[in-house]
Amino acid sequence: MFSKTCEYAIKATIFIAQQRDGITCVGVKEIAKGIHAPEYFVAKILQELSRKKIVSSVKGPNGGFCMSEAQMNKPVLDIVLLIDGDGLLNSCVLGLEHCSNINPCPMHHEYQKIKQSVRNMLEKNTILDFNNLVLAKKAVLFMN
Repeated sequence: MFSKTCEYAIKATIFIAQQRDGITCVGVKEIAKGIHAPEYFVAKILQELSRKKIVSSVKGPNGGFCMSEAQMNKPVLDIVLLIDGDGLLNSCVLGLEHCSNINPCPMHHEYQKIKQSVRNMLEKNTILDFNNLVLAKKAVLFMN
């Protein structure tokens, strides 16, 4: 559903959010290892998330990435829109360029309901919400 970049971005923000105090930073190596992703790729993603103020970047020997309470309370939709754009939520499931309510593809009307449900989930849930599920062991970022 999401691009690999977007998947890593969501997982990385949840991993960073686990540093609850908003002061403790976590390095790229630890994040990459924690979400089972290539370090170089994670570094590029985190640079973009930092530029857009979704995470904070701290330089220096104790530096890394962290998140404030306000950042953790951003909807996950912000990450999806930043990384993947709105194609998932607005494009035709069959890839037709001119699919619309007036000229629907065979799947249009049913898929509209699914897209709206996905949008609602991404708007309603914050990074903190998903992090709390992981901390409560009601969800996982990866399997051992």
